[in-house]
Amino acid sequence: MPATANHHPADRPRSWWGWGYADAQPDDAECLALGALLPGTLARPLPLPRIADLPIGDPGATPPASLAHLVTADPAERAAHAMGKAYRDVIRALRGRPGRVPDLVARPSRDQDVADLLDWAGEHAVAVIPFGGGSSVVGGVEYRGDAHRAVLSLDLTAMDRVLEIDTTSRSALIQAGALGPVLEGQLRPHGLTLRHFPQSFEFSTLGGWLATRAGGHYATVRTHIDDFVQSLRVVTPAGTSASWRLPASGAGPSPDRLFLGSEGSLGVITEAWMRLQERPRHKAAASVAFTDFHRALDAVRDIARSDLAPANCRLLDPGEALLSGASHDGSTVLVLGFESATAPADDRLATALELARAHGGRAEPPTAGRRAEASTAVGAWRSAFLRMPYLRDGLARMGAVVETFETAATWDRVPALIDAVRTEVGAAALEATGHRATVNCRLTHVYPDGAAPYFTVVVAGRPGDEVRIWDDIKAAATDVLHRHRATVTHHHAVGRDHRPGYDTQRPEPFALALRAVKNALDPHHVLNPGVLLGRHTP
Repeated sequence: MPATANHHPADRPRSWWGWGYADAQPDDAECLALGALLPGTLARPLPLPRIADLPIGDPGATPPASLAHLVTADPAERAAHAMGKAYRDVIRALRGRPGRVPDLVARPSRDQDVADLLDWAGEHAVAVIPFGGGSSVVGGVEYRGDAHRAVLSLDLTAMDRVLEIDTTSRSALIQAGALGPVLEGQLRPHGLTLRHFPQSFEFSTLGGWLATRAGGHYATVRTHIDDFVQSLRVVTPAGTSASWRLPASGAGPSPDRLFLGSEGSLGVITEAWMRLQERPRHKAAASVAFTDFHRALDAVRDIARSDLAPANCRLLDPGEALLSGASHDGSTVLVLGFESATAPADDRLATALELARAHGGRAEPPTAGRRAEASTAVGAWRSAFLRMPYLRDGLARMGAVVETFETAATWDRVPALIDAVRTEVGAAALEATGHRATVNCRLTHVYPDGAAPYFTVVVAGRPGDEVRIWDDIKAAATDVLHRHRATVTHHHAVGRDHRPGYDTQRPEPFALALRAVKNALDPHHVLNPGVLLGRHTP
C-alpha cells in the first residue's frame, strides 16, 4: 500500500539550547519559584543564552560543489547541532561554553546523499556525527577532542517519510529521520501505530530510537524499540547493509543487532521496516498507594511475573510522588495502565490491583476508556512526566545541578541498589556542593527477573562550577552501579558520558570484536568518534 502524504508538525520553534519548544521554557518568574524550593540557588536566573555570544569560527572544511546544496555553515544551525539535551549540555550553553561546535550541518534527502557525504568526510578527515532530533542526554551527538580537521553534523530529518505500509503483515517501511509525531501522523489514517512513546517522542526520530535502543512507554514486554524491528537499512563507509524483512530468524548472529545501539559509530540507519499495531480502543488505569516502599517493590515484582502485561507499571517513591503531584502524604505510588485493541482491559487491571492490595496497597477507583489517563494520581504523573525536562532547565538557570540516570538489575539486587544510590550519590552531592541533595527513584520498566530504576538528583550548585559537580555525581553513580552489577544504562544509550561504565561492563572479547567491526565498516574512523570505543586518529 502506498504511504500517505508527508505530515509535518506545526511550525513551532525549538529551543536551540534547552529542552523542547522555546515558548514552553520556564520564564524568569517560574525559575525564581523553582529556586525558592531549593536553598542555596542563585538570587536571579541566569540569562537566556544567545547564539551571537558563542565562539563559532569559520568552518574548517569546505564540501565540493556537488555536495554544497546539502550543507550549511549557518551559525544558528551549527549551534543547534552542537550538543544534546543533558543537564551538562544545558548548563554549558547557559554559561556560553558549548564545546566544539560543528563546522557544517548537512541534511541529506536520500541514501546516496548519505553515502556521498561519508565518502567526502573519510577522504578529508571530517568527523561525522549522525543527528536525529538532538534529544540525547548522554553526550551522543557532540564531538569531543581535536583529532579531526572538521566536524559535520549529519541531520537526517529531511528523510522522514513512511514509504510503504504492508497491512497484511501489519508493518511499514519508514525513513529514519521521521520525528515521532511525523511518523504517527502518517500511520494514523490507516488505523495503525508504532506506539513507541519515549519521553522525547516529539523531539526524537525513529533512527535515533534505533541507534540508541530507546525505551518506550510500555513498562512490560515490549519495552524497547528492538521489539518492533523487522529489518534495517544502514549506509556505512564500506557499503550499504540491508537485512531481509522477516518475522524471526535463526540464521546466525542478527545483522540488525549489530546496528541497534551502535549510536551512529558503525553506519547511518536510513530506513527500517517496523512492526505496527492497531490503535488501542480499550484502556483502564488506576493508582495504588503504599506506606512501605519495599512492600511496593514486592507488589510490582508479582505483577511483572504475572501474564497481565500492563502497558504502564511505574512505581514512584515518596519523593518522586510528591514531585509529580501523585501524592502529598509521603506515600509510594504505583501507576498502573492497561490497553488493548481487541478487548476491554478492566479485568486485567482488577487482577493487578488484587496483587497490589496483597502487599498493603490502597487503590483509587479505576477509570476506563477516555478517562483512563485522567484519574488524580495517573493524570498528575503524566503531566509532570512531560513537563519535567522543562523544569530541569529552569532549575539549571537557577544554578541547581540536576542529574538523572537509569539502570536495570535483577530483583535480588534492586532493593540494595536503590538504597545505595540514595545514600552514596546523596553523600557525593553533599561533598561536591556543601548542600544536601534530593535523590528520588522511580521504576520505569519491569521484567519477571528484574526492574529498571530511574533516579533524579537535585542539589544547589556553585556558580560556574556546575559541570564539574555534575561530573562528580555521575562518577559516584557509575561506581555504585558497577559494584551492584547494574547496567550503566537501560534505555538512554552509552554516548560519551557513560563510556567509563560501559568500558567496565562490556566483556573484553566483545570489545575486541567491536573494534574489528569498526575498523572494517569505518576505516577512516570518522563516524561519531568517541562513542562505544575510544577515539581514533584518522
